[in-house]
Order: sequence, then structure tokens, then C-alpha cells
Amino acid sequence: MTCLIPTNLGSEQATPQRLLSLRSLRLFTGKSRSLSSVLLLDLSAAFDTVDHRILLSSLVEMEISGSALTWFESYLADRSYQVAWRGSLSSPHTLSTGVPQGSVLGPVLFSLYTKSLGSVISAHGFSYHCYADDTQLFLSFPPSDTQVPARISACLADISAWMSTHHLKLNLGKTELLFFPAKGSPTIDASITVEGSIVSPSQSARSLGVTLDNQLCFSSHISAITWTCRFSLHNIRRIPPFLTQEATQLLVQALVISRLDYCNSLLAGLPACAIKPLQLVQNAAARLVFNQPKFTHVTPLLSSLHWLPIAARIRFKSLVLAFQAARGTAPPYLQSLITPDTPPRLLRSASSGKLTAPSLWVPGSRSSRSRLFSVLVPRWWNDLPQSVRTAESLPIFRKRLKTHLFRLHYH
Repeated sequence: MTCLIPTNLGSEQATPQRLLSLRSLRLFTGKSRSLSSVLLLDLSAAFDTVDHRILLSSLVEMEISGSALTWFESYLADRSYQVAWRGSLSSPHTLSTGVPQGSVLGPVLFSLYTKSLGSVISAHGFSYHCYADDTQLFLSFPPSDTQVPARISACLADISAWMSTHHLKLNLGKTELLFFPAKGSPTIDASITVEGSIVSPSQSARSLGVTLDNQLCFSSHISAITWTCRFSLHNIRRIPPFLTQEATQLLVQALVISRLDYCNSLLAGLPACAIKPLQLVQNAAARLVFNQPKFTHVTPLLSSLHWLPIAARIRFKSLVLAFQAARGTAPPYLQSLITPDTPPRLLRSASSGKLTAPSLWVPGSRSSRSRLFSVLVPRWWNDLPQSVRTAESLPIFRKRLKTHLFRLHYH
């Protein structure tokens, strides 16, 4: 199980790191000609139905005891709720279920509560990732396997039964199923029936703010980001007389640039024509900050704002993930995608901090693996100056990397 809110109450990992594991599906289809499937589970009112008694029992099974267990008991005890309506307030009622969804501990406690779900999923041969109440199931299989629909149905039935015993509700109506076909293999259109509900394969599905499609080309995701950003720019453009340039820049960075950067490492390796709509949005944002007309040359504006272009921002995020993986601070599945370059003999280049760059071509095939994180990012990494690759810490690496990319694109 990969849980990005760890059960030891440590710091959570970034969402893009979890989503990058989807890129490994390309590795499965490229090497073994296997197909892959992803199930995105949906729970109804997940945080509100956590049973306190079961949660405390789970903590005891994980050998949490003494003052730590007492602290959790105190945190969950004596909670109540009231309903306010038109100035009237109901009497308080005691809560024996639920964890505060907006709190820091809420997602952590939910992850602890659902820890035993992992054995149910693994028993059916599925891999999975969890982020609070969001759970994704992965399965890779050969095209000749005709038992996949039955395996998925049996797995969902057992998950639903586990949910019932833990006072949770699996919403099969909103559960999404995606099949990722191997190159040259037929598209699978097999509906799954579980407890009278039908889960049909989708062409695309939304997960943690990212729209995934069954070809992993992210065209739907880019279209959604473009529409949302242009809508925000339109609203900001309506109030320029009331905003200073600094205030406009803050609004644009909060409402537009942040959306362009969210999970952008998933777009690594896409052709320039695919990410061009995002670049046009950034250009429009820069012109809005400086109140310039539509066809104003945008490069000086981006340079003045210290905004890297979209392609460089994607490279920046991917290389930051590579730095964390090389230093052992990224999740294990990301660390497994890169390998330090160790020469057979002790050479001067041994301290250069380079990574092993696998071949772009699949043996015995004409297909390319250039979009794989494990292939593309090591090549980007090895092109960096040694002073950037061998940075002492993440903040220093980020600073040197941005300076390097800025000089590369604007000077």
C-alpha cells in the first residue's frame, strides 16, 4: 500500500508524486504488451461515518497505547453538533462517529481507520494508492486474460462488504473504471456488475483535480485547465480600474498560475502543440498584469515577472521530483524509477551526480518510451550543470535550477 498521509503521522507527500505513478502504466504496456486498468473508488460522506469505537480498536491493533491512545480518545470524545435555521438553534446531540474533515488530523485518522482495507485489495492481486478517502486500484494483465471483469467485480464486492462492516458506503454509481490498452490491442468495453450496480469503462475520469484519459495524452485535462483559467482571467479583467499592478499580479498568480502548475509534471514529454493552450493562457495572464493589448510581444513581460514558460515549469517540477527521489525523500515507487549512474571503475565522473538514462526504444519494437518518467527525467537531469545536480539541499537545488532554466529561456 502507498498511503500519502503516513500512518506514523509524518508529513504528507505531494499529490503530483502520487499521480506520477500512473505514468508507470506506460512502462507495463511498453515492455510486456499488457493492458492496465484503474479503478477510482468513491465513498459517500466518508469522514462523517468513521466509527470512533472501531477507530480506537484499530489504533490499539497498531500498537498505539498509553498517553498517545489516551490523547486520541480525548480528541474524539464529547463531540456534538447543532443545527441552526433562521435564527433558531437545536439542542446539541452527541456524535459517536466522524472525524473533522477540515482538520489536520482528519485525513490522518481516516487513513488509519482504513488501513486494513489494503489486505482485502491485495488478496485479489491489485495494487493501490490511497490519499485520505481517495483510493485507486491498479491491475496489469495480458490481452488474453478473460477473467479480468470477474476479478474486478469480486474485488469490488469484497471492498463493499468491508465498507459495510466499518460503517462506510462505497458509492458504485460514482466509481470510475479506466482501461489503458497496449499499443495495437483492442479497446476493452466490459461493464462490471456489483450488487445490482453497473460500473462501465469511461474514456476519462477526474482524480484529485486531474482529468485522466485512457490514452494518457491529457488533452481533456489541458482543455479543462484552459477553460478555468480563461474564465478567471475574464473576471479579473473586468475590475482593472480598482486594482494596482501588484494586486493584479497576486490575483493572477493565485487563480491562474497556481492552476497551470498543479500536477504539471504529468505533462512531461508531451509535444509542444499539446501544451500550447496552457502557454497561451500564461501569455494572456502576463499581458493582463501589465495591462497590455492582445498582440504585445510577451517574452519581456514573462521575464520581468520572473515566470518561466510552461515547458520550463513542467521540467522544473519533474526535476524537483527527481532530486527528491535521488536523495531518498520521495515515495519508494518514485525512487525505483531512477538509478544513480555508477561507473564500473572509480573515475572523476563518479561524483558528478548523474543518473542512468535508459534507452528510448523498447527492445523488439518500433514504439518509443520518451514520455516515461524513468526515461525522460534522467536525460533532463544529466543535462543540468554539475553545480545544480550536486546541490546540498532542496531549497538550494530549486533556486539554482530556476536560475539555470531562466537563463536558458531568456538569455
